[in-house]
This record gives sequence, C-alpha cells and structure tokens, in this order.
Amino acid sequence: MSMQEIVRVPSDRIGVIIGHSGRVKKRIEQLTNVQLKISPDGVVTIIGSPDPENPILIWKARDMVRAIGRGFSPHNALSLIDDDARLIIIPLREIVGTSPAQIRRVAGRIIGEHGRTRRVIEEITDTKLSVYGRTVSLIGSDPGLDYAQRAVQMLIDGAPHNAVYRYLERMRREINRMRLELWDTGTS
Repeated sequence: MSMQEIVRVPSDRIGVIIGHSGRVKKRIEQLTNVQLKISPDGVVTIIGSPDPENPILIWKARDMVRAIGRGFSPHNALSLIDDDARLIIIPLREIVGTSPAQIRRVAGRIIGEHGRTRRVIEEITDTKLSVYGRTVSLIGSDPGLDYAQRAVQMLIDGAPHNAVYRYLERMRREINRMRLELWDTGTS
C-alpha cells in the first residue's frame, strides 16, 4: 500500500520544482524514494511506498516541495533531507490581516533595507529565510531555527530592528556558550 501527499504550489514555482531537464524532480525522488506527479495548475502529488527503513521520507519530500513552492532554491530545500532540519511557514495573512499594503509593509520589515535584516537573521541563526507571497518561511535546525522564528515574530509584532539585532546577538552568544560547554564535556 502506497502513501500519498498532495501539495499545492504557485504555478510560477513549478519550473523550479522540475528543474533543468528534470534534475530537481529526479533528485527529490532519489533522496526520498518517492514519485512526484506535477500538474500544470500547481498540484504536486507525492507518492511513496511505505518504507520500513525510513517511513518519514514522504514527509521530507513534501517539505522539500513546499519549501521550493515558498521561494527557496532547490539547494536550500534539499537540505531538509537532514534529520535535524525543519521547515517552518509563517502565514502573514493570518497574523497581520488581508490588507496587501500591510503584508508588504511587514514583509519589507523582515527583509530589511537591501536585505540586511534577512541576512543578519540567516547568518546569526544559521538558517535560511524566504519571504514569498503572503508567507515567511524558515529552514534550519535547532536551536537556531527557534531563535530565527522568534526574531521574525518580533519584526511582525513591530519591534524595532535594533531590538531584534540585540536579541539575535544575545542568542549568538548563547549558542556559542552551548557549543563550548558541549566541547568541554566531550573532551573530558
């Protein structure tokens, strides 16, 4: 008995999911042992056989397709094959309302001038961030992913950029401290 997931993606992202000569689609299928059926109207059907070795591969394929559909490059989306990596999608419409101007304003705050805020969040938390349509999406692993999600939420809530940068710097020190402690206990 095969398992099946259906994902809707924007029609302008279908070509990215397929890739040049079908390379991205084939790579997703190889990594996750699934079959992708892509319709021109943006419906991607993911068909996988239940694999007793790794039953979550179909969900990894689903997350890869969703990530590409939310604006990530195939390279970043394929990083979701890592067991620690997760995808978080934050729907701006549910948080700030349906006003296109309000969504653009909040998206602009998250991206920042010349992409600075987005870049700072990505570098400090070791995550990838995509603002596409009415969503903000993050790919990464903990604890950085949680910190990045909190920073994005602070920006959505209207916190000043300086406060977000200070928060991220505190988190960077915390992550470095945890790594040092792990290193110290690992060598004893």
